[in-house]
Amino acid sequence: MSNTHTPRIRAFIERFIAQADRPDLNLDDILVDSFGDSPEMADHLLELALVGTKTATCSSLWAWKHENEVPLIPGILAVILDGSNTPRCIIETTQVITTEYQQVTADFARAEGEHSPLDLPDEQVLMHWRAGHWAFFRRTLPGIGRTPSQDMPVLCEHFRVVYEESHA
Repeated sequence: MSNTHTPRIRAFIERFIAQADRPDLNLDDILVDSFGDSPEMADHLLELALVGTKTATCSSLWAWKHENEVPLIPGILAVILDGSNTPRCIIETTQVITTEYQQVTADFARAEGEHSPLDLPDEQVLMHWRAGHWAFFRRTLPGIGRTPSQDMPVLCEHFRVVYEESHA
């Protein structure tokens, strides 16, 4: 996440603030982020969030601390960008659980909504979740000098979409 507010992102946030009647908010109160680590992944995961299938996301505590000055806590707002860096929605963090990677539950994996069908047994949901997230952490953590491990701390974040605009 970052606070890179391009003119397009600033305008998006200003429309949200006006619509939400939240004069207490400032542009800098809202983080800017995208899901995943590629434009294709950002688009796919964003669409899952917009239709309500994805209501959670997981990140490395190490990466969060590397990229952000504030802790991830309920109430945090973030603009979510699509794969072309267009702001598409704002999410609000509703719950954060810090746990070890190996302790992530099937219920949380289901809330991430990334694996279909979601009616698989818990073991299969976790197997799919772990395979995808392990690959993600192997790609991204070395860039901040970290190596994934089964006991690495992860942030299991639940969120809700509080604002969205149709994609032009």
